[in-house]
Amino acid sequence: MVEPKIELRNLAKTFQLAQGQSRHVVDNVSFSAQPGEFVAVIGPSGCGKSTMFNIMAGLETPTSGEVLVDGKVVTGESEHFAYMPQKDLLFPWRTILENTALGLEVRGMKKKEARAKAADLFATFGLAGFENAHPFELSGGMRQRAALLRTVVQSRDVLLLDEPFGALDSLTRLEMQSWLQGVWSENSWTAVLITHDIREAIYLADRVIVLSARPTTVRLDIKIDLPRPREVGMITTPQFADYEKELIDTLHEESRKAMAQQMPTAV
Repeated sequence: MVEPKIELRNLAKTFQLAQGQSRHVVDNVSFSAQPGEFVAVIGPSGCGKSTMFNIMAGLETPTSGEVLVDGKVVTGESEHFAYMPQKDLLFPWRTILENTALGLEVRGMKKKEARAKAADLFATFGLAGFENAHPFELSGGMRQRAALLRTVVQSRDVLLLDEPFGALDSLTRLEMQSWLQGVWSENSWTAVLITHDIREAIYLADRVIVLSARPTTVRLDIKIDLPRPREVGMITTPQFADYEKELIDTLHEESRKAMAQQMPTAV
């Protein structure tokens, strides 16, 4: 049996608040991704997705549970993961080449070597000819491609994507989804994506994880049995619609639970 590339085992997180109070955010979350698999994670707003993701990336310490890579416990470690947040976070005073090489330079690679390594990926990422441009000269989609290049050039084991296309208009977002599918399949990355977009999750992922209302746990783990490469027209097929309905029904049920939690208790 193939060892999962990344595995979450019984992750839990409770935040200690003022005056001795606490908030239980993540509750016994367990799932895994095989080498080269694309897994999408969706859940109601405020359910604890970001906290779970930060634990995966080594940015938060769980109250209990473990994160494993290739069967080895790496809880609290960040060097195994390439993390791409929602915003591109490109420095406006640096060129695109300088921005994409920054992570390598921070890790100690010599500037010339880091920029040469990043430059080798510019054609693959549709950025050839923009090495010396600045972020304000690029479209939103190109900036996101630059941010992803900066992420993957570090050659980490697992790619963590936190709503990378959430700020883009719908047409650019669809184009970026198709582009990401292509470069992912060519490079055999193991990817975990957080998204609020159900169609994006189905279109990109091999499996979709639905998280429950807070404290979050895995509510549904569904395999997306659609052929690859996936064309945009696939979104209108009956099979795609069946997946979408199942996910919407589950997510709406959990969203109602989340809203009920936020309602004041009658006295």
